[in-house]
Amino acid sequence: MTTATDTSYQILPFTMDEGVMPRAAIGLVVLATDQTLEHEWRQVFAHVPGVAFFEARLYNSPDINPETLAGMEKDIAAAVKLIVPDVPLQVVAFGCTSGSVVIGEDRIADRIRSVRPGIATTTPITAAVAGLRALGKQRIALITPYVQSVNELFARHLAKSNMQVNCIATFNHANDNEVARIDRESLRNAVMTAGGHDDVDAVFVSCTSLRMAALIADFEKELGKPVLASNSAMAWHALRLAGINDALPQFGSLYQI
Repeated sequence: MTTATDTSYQILPFTMDEGVMPRAAIGLVVLATDQTLEHEWRQVFAHVPGVAFFEARLYNSPDINPETLAGMEKDIAAAVKLIVPDVPLQVVAFGCTSGSVVIGEDRIADRIRSVRPGIATTTPITAAVAGLRALGKQRIALITPYVQSVNELFARHLAKSNMQVNCIATFNHANDNEVARIDRESLRNAVMTAGGHDDVDAVFVSCTSLRMAALIADFEKELGKPVLASNSAMAWHALRLAGINDALPQFGSLYQI
């Protein structure tokens, strides 16, 4: 029988490289109920070598309404603090579109920077507006799963960003767990119907729970207009804020600028 005294024990020298993030490290706050955001970000980041994202979860109610959305604000800093605390990040993204509208983009940035001073920040609505401006589009169709009270907040918020919302189409469903299961054909029908209006130049599909990232390129080809969605737009914006300008046309026209 081999004993510890008979076993060769050697301490090995080692050197270090930059790990999984030689180009950039990005932080991501994900809602507790979200089933889609991390999955879609993995789809995008798999095509961006040398860039890693690290996430933390934040408690939220599955019932999406202005009151429950506002209630998330108090937990943002604590969630951000848990994201690889000893690793320098280039960007932190807050993963809730409707929450960003209700709480406010500036307030979210303040909460993030209270624990990550000076860092670049984004949200899905921040990214969508940045993307629409980069594409030179202002007349949009807004597609959401939200109830009317939330949709009205969106329209006012986008108007303040000089976006002209000429069509709102909604699945009118407040349960975030079930929104994640809305299928491809439902999403396609929404995009083609709302985006088909003559006074619409681009479509924004809002909500991090909707599974849109892998569908955008096909929908754009059929519709003939740019289509943006919460998760892929926020991933694009986070990458660009981190100085990563890789073109990924498989995720739509936004990723070619």
